[in-house]
Amino acid sequence: MPERITVAGVSVDTRHWIGGRRVASDGTFTDHSPIDGSVLGEIARGGPAEAGAAVVAARDAFPAWAATSRGERARILHAIADGVEKRLEELAIVETTDNGALLRSHRRGVMPRVAHNFRFFADWLLTLEHEDFDTRGHTNHVSWDPAGPCVLITPWNAPLMLATWKVAPALAAGNTVVLKPAEWSPLTASLLADIAAEAGLPAGVLNVVQGYGSEIGDALTAHPDVRRISFTGSVPTARRIAASAAANLTPLSLELGGKSPLLVFADADLDLAVDLAVEQYDNAGQVCLAGTRLLVEEPVAEEFTRRFVEKATALRQGDPRDESTDIGPTIHPRQLEKIDGFVRRAVAAGARAVIGGHREDGQYYAPTLLTGVAQDSEIVQEEVFGPVLTLQTFTGEDEAVRLANDTRFGLAATVATGDRERAERVSAQLVAGTVWVNCFFVRDLRAPFGGSRQSGVGREGGTWSFDFYCDLKNTVTAPNGWSQDHG
Repeated sequence: MPERITVAGVSVDTRHWIGGRRVASDGTFTDHSPIDGSVLGEIARGGPAEAGAAVVAARDAFPAWAATSRGERARILHAIADGVEKRLEELAIVETTDNGALLRSHRRGVMPRVAHNFRFFADWLLTLEHEDFDTRGHTNHVSWDPAGPCVLITPWNAPLMLATWKVAPALAAGNTVVLKPAEWSPLTASLLADIAAEAGLPAGVLNVVQGYGSEIGDALTAHPDVRRISFTGSVPTARRIAASAAANLTPLSLELGGKSPLLVFADADLDLAVDLAVEQYDNAGQVCLAGTRLLVEEPVAEEFTRRFVEKATALRQGDPRDESTDIGPTIHPRQLEKIDGFVRRAVAAGARAVIGGHREDGQYYAPTLLTGVAQDSEIVQEEVFGPVLTLQTFTGEDEAVRLANDTRFGLAATVATGDRERAERVSAQLVAGTVWVNCFFVRDLRAPFGGSRQSGVGREGGTWSFDFYCDLKNTVTAPNGWSQDHG
């Protein structure tokens, strides 16, 4: 197979990155662009052999990297961030071509955030400390010890940003990494390996292996030398990973699906509420945090719907490389079929498509709003992961909270209200890892991130990331117990 392909003028290596060198596989898989279905190239398709080699490389590189000073680790992470910024335009166009998200978003938000991920955790590492505390004259000192090789399995909807959200703290903590990107969008992970090597990251500290699902994933997650597994993706895959990791009791961090509510109260700024609702179509609805269940208080439901339809139908769907495009394609024909199946079944069960409800040409699905949906229906209870929203009404706070919490998920929630006390009351009752009030998608890396119920296990972000990627140690020292004093 060709060792390199050219994507939008950018050369990308199609092989794995293991132990500081490129490694081919006997088999390949074909990577297509969702924009027009064109073939981007044949990608090395790894399996148990490549998974084992990557973990061994990470295991062998771990002692030296763990012993590297905090300052030196931080310096290298900043150098990686420099490399990301230097190649920002290349990363943006390759990722847009590979996964179909808007080029303008990659340029202005996503790729700058990739660099910020490395800078943030590099800086946080240098300030990471816990105040010593006293127990009957004994000193307790808490430290964060590197855990070991980490397997990081990342999704296709924001490939590089979500990968570096895991890679950066794992490396900052002194761990080595095996990154397995999603097979539908593998290309920027390969570019990241190049950038990390150019920044001086030692061989074996970051490894990138490509492949399909369980073909390579099971070998990674069941490997006895793996000390941490972080996964973002679906609930069924998380169950498989958890079962695979159970034999070695490998700690897991799981950020899974969502079916998040967006609550609009009658006292809300309706223009703001509509803007928040339409924003849920971002990335063609392929956002785990999206508030796909619009819950609107009855007195304003009709006016809200009118304004929403006016604004949503003005969105421009098309080529994500075009600056004027608002919504791009879905990632893969299989995902498109899944979205369409959800909508067709909902309509057959009595739902009404106020807008959308159908495919467009190619891998595009029209932004859709469904009304007349039952709370226990599939379309309300299951994650669609596409540009499909439902709208239900409520008559008061109690019903709003009941409807909002009535799914098996608990990733996020958004509340639109003009009443501060109501916002506090409702937010306190919502089952969600993140609640936004009169805003959406505001993320601070100092804050914990994760989901409740079947939306995930654990939290990452700030010190919470280091708590996961490290073995916390408490050293208790007795007073005046020294036989020698070396000054």
